[in-house]
Amino acid sequence: MNRRRSERVLLQVRVIVVTQLEHGKSVRFDAFTLVVNAHGGLLEMSLKLSGGQKILLANPVTGAEESCKVVGVKGTGNGTFAVAFEFDRPCPRFWPISFPPKDWDLVAAQR
Repeated sequence: MNRRRSERVLLQVRVIVVTQLEHGKSVRFDAFTLVVNAHGGLLEMSLKLSGGQKILLANPVTGAEESCKVVGVKGTGNGTFAVAFEFDRPCPRFWPISFPPKDWDLVAAQR
């Protein structure tokens, strides 16, 4: 049985991604979430990142920031990339969801 660590939620939220390029230059750019959960999510962005790359994800509305790593990247065919990421530690309260799935409360209690 393929059981996820926490339930997925379809949610489009603008986030800011901060990372370093190969030559060490720090970059900051906008992205949008497609799907989120307590452990990470899927972003749509114009910059292609690499698996394992460290990123800082910021919510410009709440000011919350969390460190993450890229776990997968796929081209979407329209010039953008779908970037799967996971938080360094579960962070269910990062997302602006009034009624999160019940299993997110279990994740929050484990922190």
